[in-house]
Amino acid sequence: QVQFAESGGGLVRPGGSLRLSCAASGGRFSITPMGWYRQAPGKQRELVAAISVGGSSTDYTDSVKGRFTISRDNARNILFLQMNSLNPEDTAVYYCNVRFGPTVDSWGKGTLVTVSS
Repeated sequence: QVQFAESGGGLVRPGGSLRLSCAASGGRFSITPMGWYRQAPGKQRELVAAISVGGSSTDYTDSVKGRFTISRDNARNILFLQMNSLNPEDTAVYYCNVRFGPTVDSWGKGTLVTVSS
């Protein structure tokens, strides 16, 4: 069973930046499309960014296009999310997981991102 450990969250002012990391273990990270998800207070978890196995193809939800960049290091089994121009609507717990069909028991603890002045 693959396990994920997210890190890099914190409190940041509007307009600021953060870089999230996700260390994957126990699975086949390097051959699996991956995604970053987030869950804001009172809302459902949503996929915000996805990346192909080799990293050459990425996709973003409209609200983060041009501000977030997803990348991966398959040699070290790490997924990244560079977040720029953050705004209060980006406040959420951020998770990484497989792009397709994440199971209920595969979610990590996530990392909290709070955007506030």
